Amino acid sequence: MSLGFNNIRFKFLELVPLFLLFFISLNGISIININFFSVNIHYILVYYWVLRKPQSLGYGFIFLAGIINDIMLGFPIGVNALSLLAVAAVAAYVRVVTVRIQLINDWVSFIPALIFANVVYLIALYYSNYSFDYLYLVKNSIFTFIFYPILWIFFSIFLNFSKS
Repeated sequence: MSLGFNNIRFKFLELVPLFLLFFISLNGISIININFFSVNIHYILVYYWVLRKPQSLGYGFIFLAGIINDIMLGFPIGVNALSLLAVAAVAAYVRVVTVRIQLINDWVSFIPALIFANVVYLIALYYSNYSFDYLYLVKNSIFTFIFYPILWIFFSIFLNFSKS
């Protein structure tokens, strides 16, 4: 009985990142706006889990979550999906070349992921004839970068809890 319960518990804990990804997408809270700063939680979630445990989030699920987020926020279809896939692509590359798992390595390698995702985001919005605010995007990227270590610690604790 105990073996069966532990297997169910571990399978459920493996699906928590996927549930969290879709929960954030369906509620439209991928970007937290608090007065002066905003943080894009989708980018952090996708980057961390593709980097550390890629079997938890498949690329199809990431794309579908981006499409759902586009629908919920009223963006042209595929804009957020492409930017999330850009973050996932950089995370997959960093996973291949990383030797040691450390916060500073992940945090510094998150910069190219943010830049690449924002370039894809801007190009997709430009060709969709959708207006956007450059300053808001820069502020969002800076605060997302600053907020990354907090969620990295939280996700690492959760990952260690789910292994034991």
